Amino acid sequence: MTTSTALPPAKPKLWVPGDWNAFFGFGTNILVNLLTMTGLLTFVLGFPNELVFGRILPAVGLMLFLSSGYYGWMAYDLMKKTGRTDICAMPSGPGVGHMFIGTLVIMLPIKLATGDPVKAWEAGLTWVFLQSVVFFIGSIFGSWIRRVTPRAALLATLTGISITYISMRPALEMFATPIIGLTCFAVILVSWFGGVKFMKGLPAGFIALVGGTTIAWGSNLFDLNYGGMTLSNLTASFTHFGFSVPIPAIGHTFSGFEYLGLLIVTAIPFGIYDLIEALDNVESASAAGDQFSTRQVLMTDGVVSMIGCLMGNPYNLAVYIGHPGWKAMGGRCGYAFATGIMALVLCWLGIISVLLALIPVVAILPILLYIGMLIGSQAFQETPLRHAPAVILGVMPHLAHWAESLIRNSLSAAGINDISPELAGALAGKGVLLDVMSTFGNGSALSGIVLAATTVFVIERQLWRAASFAAAGAGLTFIGMMHGEHVALGQNLSLALSYLLVAALMAACAKFAAVTPLPPAAPATASHE
Repeated sequence: MTTSTALPPAKPKLWVPGDWNAFFGFGTNILVNLLTMTGLLTFVLGFPNELVFGRILPAVGLMLFLSSGYYGWMAYDLMKKTGRTDICAMPSGPGVGHMFIGTLVIMLPIKLATGDPVKAWEAGLTWVFLQSVVFFIGSIFGSWIRRVTPRAALLATLTGISITYISMRPALEMFATPIIGLTCFAVILVSWFGGVKFMKGLPAGFIALVGGTTIAWGSNLFDLNYGGMTLSNLTASFTHFGFSVPIPAIGHTFSGFEYLGLLIVTAIPFGIYDLIEALDNVESASAAGDQFSTRQVLMTDGVVSMIGCLMGNPYNLAVYIGHPGWKAMGGRCGYAFATGIMALVLCWLGIISVLLALIPVVAILPILLYIGMLIGSQAFQETPLRHAPAVILGVMPHLAHWAESLIRNSLSAAGINDISPELAGALAGKGVLLDVMSTFGNGSALSGIVLAATTVFVIERQLWRAASFAAAGAGLTFIGMMHGEHVALGQNLSLALSYLLVAALMAACAKFAAVTPLPPAAPATASHE
């Protein structure tokens, strides 16, 4: 009689052949994000090179090195514990959507108002600090937050920002240089939306950057100068070569608390959204067979983001969607380690500066537009069709805030900084209700959530919940976090009272009114393929 003995579990490897595929794919993704970030810091915010390449990017490199290394270790540790060798590390990097929000909604207005890039940078650091705190709390209460807040409400706020602050300017600048902009956008469109695979599996983002760069530099041969690329700028970019390590920015982080009233109205809702997105991505990895600890992932994002901002990085960390794709490529833990090392080298040695002088910004803009389109469409794709009216209502405060900003910036460019009652009346006579735009648009991140959530619960015939969100809107308006110019007690009393009346109406309907049953869900739209 023979006895069989179980084979010992296979020892996990730090690198397998499939990690090459995942590294080149995901590494290109991170490279594009770093170029995009540097472009936002340099060309949109106008931060000085010393701040961008000497302080911010070294801190970004450290954050990416720590996060990729830790998520790689988590995958390796899970392989050891389970005896499996097919576990893939969670992908992570700068929070892409919030990269634009932090730039365009937080730092740019402060830069324009003060003219001081350091003040804007400090506000960005504090914003990430507050979001990190949300992640710490969310690691404990994340499931409850997910239960009480409708997804349509959170996504509506992101849709509003994606349309106004992420998508519009890249779209306009693409059409300003359409030879590069539209051509690169077509590459992105047919691959990322159309499923077209390019030669040898090269990523579409890489092909768009190479193609746009080729057009830009080739146009110089005919004195057309598409994209504004010059040899003098390329030569000057090499001056940023060197070894720059992150320097603690603790004092700068806490200096940004002077803008707490402005920052908290966006940091909390977007921190909650990031929290829910992280939960979704952990669930996605679980569906692919890799069971990571939700609390560990949330704490990692919070801790590493906190370290990043205290070292000078105004952008938070996020676990990325797409884990099943990198796993299907054969990625395990090695690709995460390699990506972290790559990011450290690019950011600490100043190589990003040369790449940005080599690649035209207009070739990067289609990627921004794609991100805006993707974020904006989620609210309609990932929620029930009947919630679409709530999404539209949640977008409207952002449109009001964006329109008000354009009008005020236009008047400022014409030398008009103080809006007199006569001018306000003349604008109102033309249908431009500037004061009302300001009230409706202030605190749009929270008001969009409250209005959309109230509407979702009305649609779902859950009127007590609708009343609770309307009552929350009254409280947030009273303290100025919604519809107010600053946080203080007793703000906008008439509007706060209006929200209370809405809450009372919802509660009365829930208690005394007959409610029509919810109709059956509409069938999915038929495919035309």
